[in-house]
Order: sequence, then structure tokens, then C-alpha cells
Amino acid sequence: MNVTRIEEAKPYQAPGHFDMRGLRIQGWDVSDTKKVWVGLSHFLPGGGAAGDVSPVEKIYVVLEGTISVTHDDKEVILGPLDSCHIPPNAQRNILNKTNKMVSMLVIMPYPESKK
Repeated sequence: MNVTRIEEAKPYQAPGHFDMRGLRIQGWDVSDTKKVWVGLSHFLPGGGAAGDVSPVEKIYVVLEGTISVTHDDKEVILGPLDSCHIPPNAQRNILNKTNKMVSMLVIMPYPESKK
């Protein structure tokens, strides 16, 4: 079993993100997961990610706050314990339109280059 204490979680930079602080809580250099990794993203007011397209699917689970996620020109607002799935090769935008911080789990498979 691999346990990651939040105090020991390692920060990471996510490409294309702004006013966001990410913590790696499982996978990559933190644990020996084989298929997926898990990050904890904290979006400051006005923070987000614009126009990213990646070859892997993503699952977002909001823990605290509300955040806008746009996919295929359709915007949804996710609140605490709401989740969404973004398919591979799909463009998405994320934006914290509030004045409060948003915390969100990000669950993604590893890219093919990691396997």
C-alpha cells in the first residue's frame, strides 16, 4: 500500500494552467500505480486551464468550491462532489469564476510514453 500524506504531497506544474497549484498525490514519482495517476488541483479565483487537448481521458471530481468546465462548446458548472469525464483528444477549458478557491481531484491514465 502506498500512502501519501497531504503534508508530503509533491507540487507539479500542469502545462497551460494558470493561477493553479497542483499536488501529485498518487502515481508518477509518488507511488507505483500502473495505469493512472491522481492530482489535487487548487484553482485560485480567476484560475483555470485554457484550450488543452491531450490524448488521454481525464476525470475531474470537485472537492470544494464551484468551477466552470467547457467541452464541445457546452459549459457546465461543477460543485462539491460533482464529477465529469473528458474523453481523449477533446478540447476543454476550466475556469474558476468565483472569488473562492476551488479544490479538484484529477484522475488520468499515464500517456503512452510513460508505459
